[in-house]
Amino acid sequence: MTSRHRLASLAVLTASALAFTGCAAAQAPAGESADATSLTWGWRLPTSWDPVTSTAGWDTHALALVYDGLTQLDTEGEPVPGLAETWEYNADGTAITFHLREDAAFSDGTPVTAEAVKLNLERGRDQENSTLAGQLRIVTSVDAVDDHTVTVNLDQADYQVPYLFAGKTGFIVNPAAFDDVTTLATQPEGAGPFALTEYVPNAHATLEKNDEYWNADHIFIDDFSVVPVADDATAVAGVNTGQWDVAIIPASQAEAAESAGLDVEEIKALTVRALDVNGTVAPFDDQRVLQAISHATDRQALIDSTYFGHGTANWQPFPDGYVAHSDELDDLYPYDVEAAEDLLAEAGHPDGIDITLTLGEDDTALAELLQAQWADAGIRVTLNVQAAAAISQNYVQRTFPFVLDSYSGRQSPLQALEVLYGPEGLMNLGRETPEELTAAIDKARATPTDDPAYAETIQDAVEVGVKLQPNTFLFSWPRILIHPDKVTGIQHWLDVQRWEDVKIEG
Repeated sequence: MTSRHRLASLAVLTASALAFTGCAAAQAPAGESADATSLTWGWRLPTSWDPVTSTAGWDTHALALVYDGLTQLDTEGEPVPGLAETWEYNADGTAITFHLREDAAFSDGTPVTAEAVKLNLERGRDQENSTLAGQLRIVTSVDAVDDHTVTVNLDQADYQVPYLFAGKTGFIVNPAAFDDVTTLATQPEGAGPFALTEYVPNAHATLEKNDEYWNADHIFIDDFSVVPVADDATAVAGVNTGQWDVAIIPASQAEAAESAGLDVEEIKALTVRALDVNGTVAPFDDQRVLQAISHATDRQALIDSTYFGHGTANWQPFPDGYVAHSDELDDLYPYDVEAAEDLLAEAGHPDGIDITLTLGEDDTALAELLQAQWADAGIRVTLNVQAAAAISQNYVQRTFPFVLDSYSGRQSPLQALEVLYGPEGLMNLGRETPEELTAAIDKARATPTDDPAYAETIQDAVEVGVKLQPNTFLFSWPRILIHPDKVTGIQHWLDVQRWEDVKIEG
């Protein structure tokens, strides 16, 4: 049975319609070969299956199951061919031409063409509710030169595009779905390694191998399921009993997984705990208040107590060793309660200050530790616990000015800075961007990635952003995957977790 025939039965089912067991062996649809290889991944379902309206950075892991970008990133974070086999810039870096694979096709068999790329980039840039508009505002026009050649014209020299198009910004959707793009939230149509066959919101997603995928020879899983881990404490037991074949776990479960004899993959990732701040709202409009909060935070204690030592104290959005990580920002605001008190007094709060910290339901322990640490400096915190959906929607609605959050990096470090600090950046709750930061980002963007000055210009932009913008970073932490030893071939991807060459033996 081909993918497109199977997709004809795609349905969005209500949760009550299925008694879903989560067992990998139970996922094979009726009629499938008993030899079909199945894998169930304990992870999260995306906020939307439409890359243009997805609001969470971690959505990329699920979206990469059904979509492919014009490029991909290798395990070192460098761009390699995806739907495009090759690309080249013009002389001044203001246009980039991609040469598409002639064998690239969407899951319904429709070829991926230059016109499809053009329509996708224009939708991402222009659709009213697009969360990619900020990254795609650099695109002035797109020329479909021929069926497999497309030129993207830019508003300035920009050598980050091959990185940018490896993620959601470059994921190509089948234009056949554009007549009603609202359906893409639950019915994705892409050219990635898998195609969605069933989706039960808040319950599970069932996919099957996309035989049309250009790299299908490296996909060894026939049926793939994503089933959320509702309670992290159950993840190890769930993998041990076969409920999930692979699960992402919090650091608190790593020791238990090792004791259970499971393989533990600790993967360096672009993930960092952060405080989202609306710098236009008092008292967060005073940098001294934010610096006081940072000085009053014992980051290493947070890691030791809530992440069991799996993390690194950080004052910036990028991990140590990454090209955009600036050593100049290490220990920028060291733990110093007296310094915090002095800064509060300078800001007009000699008797301390009362603030509200909004957090998700899973972050109570971390928030309570922050609450206790900050109290020593006279920062009295009221905790406002919200559902995960409310935290996610805050990127758009900006209801809460001070939020305990996580940041999941982006394929391009400059794209990351746009998300964090750009005038349309989802995590820039105040939507204000200093001119100095815009200039620093533009300079870095115009620097070829093979230029000896490339790393320095990016790090300069990071330093401007961290010092002038209100968002506060706490610590970086790894992505931790667990699985039995029968699951082989999992690679340590810096950004998106991919499944090429993953096998299940026995």
